[in-house]
Amino acid sequence: MPFDLASVRAALPDRDIQWHDSLPTTMTAAAGLAAAGAPSGTVVGADEQTAGQGRFGRLWHSQPETGLYFSLILRFENPLVTLALGLAVREAILDTTGIVTDLRWPNDMLVADRKCAGILTQMESGAIVAGIGINVNQAELPPDIAGIATSLRLASGRSHSREQLLIRLLPAIDEWCGVLAREGRVPILRVFSESSSYVAGRRVTVEISEGETLTGTTAGLTSDGFLKLRDDRGKEHTIIAGGVRPA
Repeated sequence: MPFDLASVRAALPDRDIQWHDSLPTTMTAAAGLAAAGAPSGTVVGADEQTAGQGRFGRLWHSQPETGLYFSLILRFENPLVTLALGLAVREAILDTTGIVTDLRWPNDMLVADRKCAGILTQMESGAIVAGIGINVNQAELPPDIAGIATSLRLASGRSHSREQLLIRLLPAIDEWCGVLAREGRVPILRVFSESSSYVAGRRVTVEISEGETLTGTTAGLTSDGFLKLRDDRGKEHTIIAGGVRPA
């Protein structure tokens, strides 16, 4: 079913929300708006992405009219913003669907250890462009990702409103970024750690770059929100970026 933009705009009248039937990726469109001076909070979404972006240049599967695919311009610089965004996505999913998600550092949301949502951030013209993809109503997923991914529909056995999810998610992002701006890093680090089974005591393999991995046990977060990993020799590594998977 096509996205009901009118209902979202009616619920969030002060928000600039631009929606498209199809885009290669909302990240590129939002980056162009950021470069042109678009204000913080501007949203670019699409019912379909033909070249959705994931980590390390991989594609994000964006089945038409089933997921929530959008990018958000944030004129707010803080190294913990990705963690704040993860807390917002987790909260919005819980509030609108009743589904409890696990946070896998730094930017994945999981149900039963299968990914249902992801966040990608990049700097553009002094702004953060945050791409958020949530698998909402997919009844099935491609065979190559079906073992590691899921959707809110598959997890719950029922369909969910993409519009209501976005209506709850955008204010939640404002709230969590506001906490980060007013109160600093401590509450974000604390709540993220409490909401994630991956932050401490989890044996994982981390893909540092294409073809390069580290295996060990997670040992908490640094004050900058980076992941600490203790390898099998007892040496501690600080993971600045990478894909974390159960070992």
